[in-house]
Amino acid sequence: MPTNTIATDGTIIRDARSRYRLRAEGGAHGAFEAETKRAGGTPRSDVEVTRGTAPADLAALLDDSGEVVIRQRRMYDGERLVQLADTFIPAFVAEAAPAVAQLDTGEGGIISRMADAGLAQTEVVEDVAQAPATADQAEALGVQEGAPLLTITHVGRTEDGRVVEITRHVLGEGWKLRYGVPLN
Repeated sequence: MPTNTIATDGTIIRDARSRYRLRAEGGAHGAFEAETKRAGGTPRSDVEVTRGTAPADLAALLDDSGEVVIRQRRMYDGERLVQLADTFIPAFVAEAAPAVAQLDTGEGGIISRMADAGLAQTEVVEDVAQAPATADQAEALGVQEGAPLLTITHVGRTEDGRVVEITRHVLGEGWKLRYGVPLN
């Protein structure tokens, strides 16, 4: 059974059960690309990489008020913009895994580059919330300013509990989130 489906009505299913495990499938450069390709879509991302500081709420999670690498992505299925994603990477990670600051991070994306540098994410927590669209988000995603959008804040930690990545995903219209919880 595919873990991500793009239904005939354009709905995208984001399946948390396997998206990170299969992030390099078929040579994909991350989970979004792998899922979209598997579902028969045409993934594309416009990427901008800068250095700066994380927003205060995220800087507190990073336990770092200093400079971070910021990866801003506009993610498309074909010509349709479906997601905005901003990733904040602490300086110690960028020093250990310099490829995270490149536009093209290679097969498996930044999570694989971190693992290559000995900073494998062993725990991911994703908080899903609704937030009103800012003016910039509304213009980009084609919704009304203030319209409720789903946001996912992904926090990736190493085995010793260090936060190595925070990504804030802002989803456009037409998403369904799928989670699975094993019951013992």
